[in-house]
Amino acid sequence: MLASNTRLPALLRLTSALALGMLLAANAARADELQDASRLLKAGQHQQALERVNKALAAKPRDPQARFLKGLILTEQGNTREALEVFQKLTQDYPELPEPYNNLAVIYASQGQYDKARGSLEQSIRTHPSYATAYENLGDVYAKLASQAYDKALQLDSSNAGAQNKLALVRELVGTAPRAPLPVAVATASPAGAGAGAAKPSAQAPVEAKPAAQKPAAESKPEPKPAAAQVAAVKPAADKPTAKPEVSPGSEVLAAVDDWAKAWSSRDAKAYLSHYAKDFRTPGGEPRKAWENLRRERVTGPKTISVSITDLKVKLESTTQASVSFHQVYQSDRFTGSSRKTLEMVKADGRWLIRQEKVSN
Repeated sequence: MLASNTRLPALLRLTSALALGMLLAANAARADELQDASRLLKAGQHQQALERVNKALAAKPRDPQARFLKGLILTEQGNTREALEVFQKLTQDYPELPEPYNNLAVIYASQGQYDKARGSLEQSIRTHPSYATAYENLGDVYAKLASQAYDKALQLDSSNAGAQNKLALVRELVGTAPRAPLPVAVATASPAGAGAGAAKPSAQAPVEAKPAAQKPAAESKPEPKPAAAQVAAVKPAADKPTAKPEVSPGSEVLAAVDDWAKAWSSRDAKAYLSHYAKDFRTPGGEPRKAWENLRRERVTGPKTISVSITDLKVKLESTTQASVSFHQVYQSDRFTGSSRKTLEMVKADGRWLIRQEKVSN
Protein backbone atom coordinates (compact mmCIF):
# COMPACT_ATOMS: atom_id res chain seq x y z
CA MET A 1 0.00 0.00 0.00
CA LEU A 2 1.21 3.41 0.58
CA ALA A 3 4.82 2.09 -1.74
CA SER A 4 7.00 2.92 -1.42
CA ASN A 5 7.34 2.44 -1.74
CA THR A 6 7.28 3.24 -0.65
CA ARG A 7 8.93 1.67 2.43
CA LEU A 8 8.37 4.33 3.68
CA PRO A 9 11.14 1.93 4.11
CA ALA A 10 14.24 3.75 4.52
CA LEU A 11 13.39 5.65 1.39
CA LEU A 12 10.04 6.89 2.66
CA ARG A 13 8.26 4.87 0.12
CA LEU A 14 4.50 4.71 0.55
CA THR A 15 3.48 1.70 -1.45
CA SER A 16 0.15 0.11 -2.26
CA ALA A 17 -0.55 -3.59 -2.16
CA LEU A 18 -4.28 -3.53 -2.70
CA ALA A 19 -5.23 -5.98 -5.42
CA LEU A 20 -6.89 -4.74 -8.59
CA GLY A 21 -9.97 -6.95 -8.78
CA MET A 22 -12.60 -7.41 -11.46
CA LEU A 23 -14.61 -4.27 -11.97
CA LEU A 24 -18.37 -4.52 -11.81
CA ALA A 25 -20.40 -2.71 -14.42
CA ALA A 26 -23.95 -1.68 -15.17
CA ASN A 27 -23.93 -3.35 -18.59
CA ALA A 28 -21.95 -6.05 -20.34
CA ALA A 29 -20.38 -3.75 -22.93
CA ARG A 30 -18.94 -1.39 -20.33
CA ALA A 31 -17.88 -4.35 -18.17
CA ASP A 32 -15.87 -5.72 -21.06
CA GLU A 33 -14.15 -2.37 -21.63
CA LEU A 34 -13.17 -2.01 -17.97
CA GLN A 35 -12.12 -5.63 -17.57
CA ASP A 36 -9.95 -5.35 -20.68
CA ALA A 37 -8.46 -2.11 -19.33
CA SER A 38 -7.78 -3.82 -16.00
CA ARG A 39 -5.96 -6.70 -17.70
CA LEU A 40 -3.93 -4.32 -19.85
CA LEU A 41 -2.95 -2.31 -16.77
CA LYS A 42 -1.74 -5.44 -15.00
CA ALA A 43 0.25 -6.36 -18.10
CA GLY A 44 1.95 -2.95 -18.10
CA GLN A 45 0.25 -1.85 -21.32
CA HIS A 46 -0.73 1.51 -19.90
CA GLN A 47 -1.56 3.40 -23.09
CA GLN A 48 -3.82 0.65 -24.40
CA ALA A 49 -5.53 0.45 -21.00
CA LEU A 50 -6.08 4.21 -21.03
CA GLU A 51 -7.67 4.03 -24.49
CA ARG A 52 -10.15 1.39 -23.27
CA VAL A 53 -11.06 3.44 -20.20
CA ASN A 54 -11.51 6.61 -22.24
CA LYS A 55 -13.85 4.70 -24.53
CA ALA A 56 -15.95 3.65 -21.54
CA LEU A 57 -15.95 7.21 -20.20
CA ALA A 58 -17.09 8.59 -23.54
CA ALA A 59 -20.30 6.58 -23.08
CA LYS A 60 -20.64 7.27 -19.35
CA PRO A 61 -18.46 10.23 -18.20
CA ARG A 62 -19.41 10.09 -14.50
CA ASP A 63 -18.85 6.37 -14.05
CA PRO A 64 -16.82 6.03 -10.82
CA GLN A 65 -15.17 2.72 -11.70
CA ALA A 66 -13.89 3.92 -15.06
CA ARG A 67 -12.67 7.19 -13.54
CA PHE A 68 -10.96 5.35 -10.71
CA LEU A 69 -9.22 2.99 -13.11
CA LYS A 70 -8.13 5.96 -15.20
CA GLY A 71 -6.55 7.47 -12.09
CA LEU A 72 -4.59 4.25 -11.51
CA ILE A 73 -3.36 4.18 -15.10
CA LEU A 74 -2.26 7.82 -14.98
CA THR A 75 -0.43 7.11 -11.73
CA GLU A 76 1.40 4.17 -13.30
CA GLN A 77 2.35 6.36 -16.24
CA GLY A 78 3.88 8.89 -13.86
CA ASN A 79 1.25 11.50 -14.74
CA THR A 80 0.60 12.37 -11.10
CA ARG A 81 -0.92 15.79 -11.81
CA GLU A 82 -3.81 14.36 -13.85
CA ALA A 83 -4.12 11.36 -11.53
CA LEU A 84 -4.44 13.76 -8.61
CA GLU A 85 -7.23 15.61 -10.40
CA VAL A 86 -9.09 12.38 -11.11
CA PHE A 87 -9.01 11.20 -7.49
CA GLN A 88 -9.82 14.65 -6.12
CA LYS A 89 -12.90 14.88 -8.34
CA LEU A 90 -13.97 11.38 -7.30
CA THR A 91 -13.87 12.36 -3.63
CA GLN A 92 -16.13 15.31 -4.47
CA ASP A 93 -18.61 13.33 -6.58
CA TYR A 94 -18.56 10.13 -4.49
CA PRO A 95 -17.47 11.11 -0.95
CA GLU A 96 -18.68 7.76 0.39
CA LEU A 97 -15.85 5.86 -1.36
CA PRO A 98 -12.69 5.40 0.75
CA GLU A 99 -10.31 4.31 -2.04
CA PRO A 100 -9.97 7.66 -3.83
CA TYR A 101 -8.94 9.31 -0.54
CA ASN A 102 -6.40 6.55 -0.01
CA ASN A 103 -4.91 6.97 -3.46
CA LEU A 104 -4.78 10.74 -3.06
CA ALA A 105 -2.69 10.10 0.04
CA VAL A 106 -0.33 7.85 -1.93
CA ILE A 107 0.28 10.61 -4.47
CA TYR A 108 0.66 13.32 -1.83
CA ALA A 109 3.19 11.15 0.02
CA SER A 110 5.14 10.52 -3.19
CA GLN A 111 5.49 14.30 -3.46
CA GLY A 112 6.62 14.67 0.15
CA GLN A 113 3.31 16.31 1.18
CA TYR A 114 2.83 14.17 4.27
CA ASP A 115 0.39 16.49 6.06
CA LYS A 116 -1.95 16.32 3.07
CA ALA A 117 -1.47 12.54 2.91
CA ARG A 118 -2.41 12.28 6.57
CA GLY A 119 -5.56 14.34 6.03
CA SER A 120 -6.67 12.20 3.09
CA LEU A 121 -6.11 8.98 5.01
CA GLU A 122 -8.04 10.26 8.02
CA GLN A 123 -10.93 11.09 5.70
CA SER A 124 -10.71 7.62 4.14
CA ILE A 125 -10.97 6.09 7.61
CA ARG A 126 -13.91 8.32 8.54
CA THR A 127 -15.63 7.13 5.38
CA HIS A 128 -14.82 3.48 6.02
CA PRO A 129 -13.73 2.85 9.66
CA SER A 130 -12.70 -0.75 8.93
CA TYR A 131 -10.41 0.10 5.99
CA ALA A 132 -7.22 -1.61 7.19
CA THR A 133 -5.08 -0.39 4.30
CA ALA A 134 -5.72 3.24 5.18
CA TYR A 135 -4.72 2.58 8.80
CA GLU A 136 -1.46 0.98 7.68
CA ASN A 137 -0.72 3.88 5.36
CA LEU A 138 -1.49 6.34 8.11
CA GLY A 139 1.05 4.58 10.30
CA ASP A 140 3.63 4.93 7.52
CA VAL A 141 2.88 8.63 7.18
CA TYR A 142 3.18 9.19 10.94
CA ALA A 143 6.50 7.33 10.87
CA LYS A 144 7.77 9.62 8.13
CA LEU A 145 6.62 12.73 9.97
CA ALA A 146 8.35 11.44 13.09
CA SER A 147 11.53 10.83 11.10
CA GLN A 148 11.48 14.38 9.79
CA ALA A 149 10.89 15.79 13.28
CA TYR A 150 13.75 13.82 14.84
CA ASP A 151 16.01 14.73 11.95
CA LYS A 152 15.22 18.41 12.48
CA ALA A 153 15.93 18.04 16.19
CA LEU A 154 19.36 16.64 15.36
CA GLN A 155 20.07 19.48 12.95
CA LEU A 156 19.42 21.89 15.81
CA ASP A 157 21.29 19.81 18.40
CA SER A 158 23.51 17.07 16.98
CA SER A 159 24.39 15.86 20.50
CA ASN A 160 20.78 14.91 21.28
CA ALA A 161 21.22 11.21 22.00
CA GLY A 162 17.51 10.66 22.56
CA ALA A 163 16.64 12.01 19.12
CA GLN A 164 19.44 9.93 17.56
CA ASN A 165 18.09 6.72 19.09
CA LYS A 166 14.50 7.51 18.13
CA LEU A 167 15.49 8.41 14.58
CA ALA A 168 17.37 5.13 14.26
CA LEU A 169 14.32 3.21 15.52
CA VAL A 170 11.98 4.97 13.11
CA ARG A 171 14.29 4.37 10.16
CA GLU A 172 14.53 0.72 11.11
CA LEU A 173 10.74 0.55 11.39
CA VAL A 174 10.11 2.06 7.99
CA GLY A 175 12.50 -0.25 6.46
CA THR A 176 15.64 -1.43 4.90
CA ALA A 177 14.14 -4.68 3.65
CA PRO A 178 12.75 -4.33 0.13
CA ARG A 179 9.04 -4.78 -0.27
CA ALA A 180 7.17 -6.41 -3.06
CA PRO A 181 6.93 -4.38 -6.31
CA LEU A 182 6.40 -0.67 -6.27
CA PRO A 183 3.25 0.29 -8.15
CA VAL A 184 1.83 3.25 -6.34
CA ALA A 185 -1.81 2.59 -5.54
CA VAL A 186 -4.25 -0.04 -6.63
CA ALA A 187 -7.83 -0.43 -5.44
CA THR A 188 -11.33 -0.90 -6.76
CA ALA A 189 -14.29 1.44 -6.46
CA SER A 190 -17.76 0.24 -5.58
CA PRO A 191 -20.56 0.48 -8.18
CA ALA A 192 -22.22 3.85 -8.63
CA GLY A 193 -25.21 4.43 -6.42
CA ALA A 194 -24.24 1.65 -4.00
CA GLY A 195 -24.26 4.01 -1.04
CA ALA A 196 -21.77 4.54 1.75
CA GLY A 197 -22.41 1.15 3.32
CA ALA A 198 -21.51 -0.65 0.11
CA ALA A 199 -18.22 1.14 -0.46
CA LYS A 200 -15.74 -1.61 0.31
CA PRO A 201 -12.02 -1.75 -0.20
CA SER A 202 -10.56 -4.84 -1.78
CA ALA A 203 -10.66 -7.79 0.58
CA GLN A 204 -7.02 -8.48 -0.07
CA ALA A 205 -4.95 -6.98 2.73
CA PRO A 206 -1.67 -5.17 2.09
CA VAL A 207 1.18 -7.64 1.81
CA GLU A 208 4.72 -6.67 2.63
CA ALA A 209 7.85 -8.68 2.12
CA LYS A 210 8.99 -10.02 5.49
CA PRO A 211 12.40 -11.32 6.42
CA ALA A 212 12.54 -15.08 6.25
CA ALA A 213 12.11 -16.71 9.64
CA GLN A 214 15.38 -17.87 11.10
CA LYS A 215 15.90 -21.58 10.88
CA PRO A 216 16.05 -23.39 14.23
CA ALA A 217 19.04 -25.31 12.94
CA ALA A 218 21.07 -22.12 12.81
CA GLU A 219 20.71 -21.76 16.58
CA SER A 220 21.00 -25.41 17.53
CA LYS A 221 24.32 -26.02 15.73
CA PRO A 222 27.07 -23.89 17.26
CA GLU A 223 29.84 -25.56 15.24
CA PRO A 224 31.08 -23.32 12.37
CA LYS A 225 30.05 -24.12 8.84
CA PRO A 226 32.08 -23.71 5.66
CA ALA A 227 31.47 -20.38 3.98
CA ALA A 228 29.73 -21.97 1.01
CA ALA A 229 27.30 -23.80 3.29
CA GLN A 230 26.48 -20.60 5.12
CA VAL A 231 25.64 -18.84 1.91
CA ALA A 232 23.39 -21.65 0.83
CA ALA A 233 21.63 -21.63 4.19
CA VAL A 234 20.56 -18.01 3.96
CA LYS A 235 19.96 -17.85 0.24
CA PRO A 236 16.54 -16.16 -0.23
CA ALA A 237 13.75 -18.13 -1.85
CA ALA A 238 13.49 -15.49 -4.58
CA ASP A 239 16.82 -16.73 -5.98
CA LYS A 240 15.49 -20.21 -6.71
CA PRO A 241 15.34 -21.13 -10.39
CA THR A 242 11.55 -21.14 -10.24
CA ALA A 243 11.35 -17.53 -9.02
CA LYS A 244 10.24 -14.93 -11.52
CA PRO A 245 13.13 -12.66 -12.59
CA GLU A 246 10.88 -9.60 -12.15
CA VAL A 247 10.78 -10.19 -8.38
CA SER A 248 14.31 -11.03 -7.26
CA PRO A 249 16.27 -8.66 -9.54
CA GLY A 250 13.78 -5.90 -8.86
CA SER A 251 14.27 -6.31 -5.11
CA GLU A 252 18.03 -6.30 -5.58
CA VAL A 253 17.84 -3.07 -7.59
CA LEU A 254 15.74 -1.42 -4.87
CA ALA A 255 18.14 -2.57 -2.17
CA ALA A 256 21.04 -1.07 -4.13
CA VAL A 257 19.25 2.27 -4.52
CA ASP A 258 18.35 2.18 -0.81
CA ASP A 259 22.02 1.66 0.15
CA TRP A 260 23.10 4.43 -2.22
CA ALA A 261 20.69 6.91 -0.61
CA LYS A 262 21.71 5.83 2.89
CA ALA A 263 25.41 6.26 2.09
CA TRP A 264 24.68 9.73 0.76
CA SER A 265 22.60 10.64 3.82
CA SER A 266 25.39 9.31 6.06
CA ARG A 267 27.93 11.48 4.20
CA ASP A 268 29.99 8.33 3.53
CA ALA A 269 31.72 9.34 0.31
CA LYS A 270 33.55 6.03 -0.13
CA ALA A 271 30.37 3.97 0.16
CA TYR A 272 28.45 6.48 -1.98
CA LEU A 273 30.99 6.38 -4.83
CA SER A 274 31.18 2.58 -4.67
CA HIS A 275 27.64 2.48 -6.11
CA TYR A 276 28.81 3.83 -9.49
CA ALA A 277 29.93 1.47 -12.24
CA LYS A 278 33.40 1.64 -13.75
CA ASP A 279 31.87 2.85 -17.03
CA PHE A 280 29.65 5.46 -15.33
CA ARG A 281 28.78 8.25 -17.74
CA THR A 282 29.54 11.49 -15.91
CA PRO A 283 26.80 14.13 -16.37
CA GLY A 284 28.96 16.71 -18.13
CA GLY A 285 31.32 14.28 -19.78
CA GLU A 286 34.10 15.39 -17.43
CA PRO A 287 36.89 12.97 -16.44
CA ARG A 288 35.80 10.41 -13.84
CA LYS A 289 38.45 11.59 -11.37
CA ALA A 290 37.28 15.20 -11.52
CA TRP A 291 33.67 14.13 -11.09
CA GLU A 292 34.54 11.95 -8.09
CA ASN A 293 36.45 14.79 -6.43
CA LEU A 294 33.46 17.11 -6.83
CA ARG A 295 31.00 14.52 -5.54
CA ARG A 296 33.25 13.70 -2.59
CA GLU A 297 33.32 17.38 -1.65
CA ARG A 298 29.53 17.69 -1.92
CA VAL A 299 28.89 14.52 0.06
CA THR A 300 31.26 15.31 2.93
CA GLY A 301 31.01 19.12 2.91
CA PRO A 302 27.59 19.68 4.54
CA LYS A 303 27.19 19.04 8.26
CA THR A 304 23.92 17.19 7.72
CA ILE A 305 22.33 15.51 4.69
CA SER A 306 18.99 13.81 4.29
CA VAL A 307 18.08 12.12 1.00
CA SER A 308 14.57 10.74 0.75
CA ILE A 309 13.19 8.87 -2.24
CA THR A 310 9.56 8.18 -3.06
CA ASP A 311 7.42 6.86 -5.92
CA LEU A 312 10.01 4.35 -7.10
CA LYS A 313 9.43 2.42 -10.30
CA VAL A 314 11.75 -0.30 -11.58
CA LYS A 315 11.99 -1.42 -15.19
CA LEU A 316 14.07 -4.53 -15.85
CA GLU A 317 15.63 -4.50 -19.31
CA SER A 318 17.37 -7.84 -18.73
CA THR A 319 18.91 -9.83 -15.89
CA THR A 320 21.84 -7.40 -15.84
CA GLN A 321 20.29 -4.09 -16.89
CA ALA A 322 17.54 -2.05 -15.27
CA SER A 323 16.34 1.50 -14.78
CA VAL A 324 14.70 2.94 -11.69
CA SER A 325 12.90 6.29 -11.53
CA PHE A 326 11.83 8.15 -8.41
CA HIS A 327 11.15 11.50 -6.78
CA GLN A 328 14.12 12.68 -4.74
CA VAL A 329 14.12 15.24 -1.93
CA TYR A 330 17.56 16.45 -0.82
CA GLN A 331 18.00 18.41 2.41
CA SER A 332 21.20 19.66 4.02
CA ASP A 333 22.29 22.57 6.18
CA ARG A 334 23.28 24.30 2.93
CA PHE A 335 20.54 23.48 0.43
CA THR A 336 17.11 21.93 -0.02
CA GLY A 337 15.71 20.79 -3.35
CA SER A 338 13.68 18.12 -5.10
CA SER A 339 13.79 16.56 -8.55
CA ARG A 340 12.74 13.57 -10.61
CA LYS A 341 15.64 11.22 -11.17
CA THR A 342 16.27 8.09 -13.24
CA LEU A 343 19.18 5.74 -12.59
CA GLU A 344 20.33 3.41 -15.34
CA MET A 345 21.64 0.35 -13.51
CA VAL A 346 23.91 -2.51 -14.53
CA LYS A 347 24.76 -5.67 -12.62
CA ALA A 348 28.49 -6.29 -12.37
CA ASP A 349 30.36 -8.66 -10.05
CA GLY A 350 27.11 -9.51 -8.31
CA ARG A 351 26.14 -5.89 -7.54
CA TRP A 352 23.71 -3.46 -9.13
CA LEU A 353 25.66 -0.30 -9.95
CA ILE A 354 24.76 3.07 -11.45
CA ARG A 355 25.84 3.54 -15.05
CA GLN A 356 24.05 6.84 -15.68
CA GLU A 357 22.04 9.45 -13.75
CA LYS A 358 19.33 11.53 -15.39
CA VAL A 359 17.71 14.44 -13.55
CA SER A 360 14.57 16.38 -14.44
CA ASN A 361 12.51 18.94 -12.57
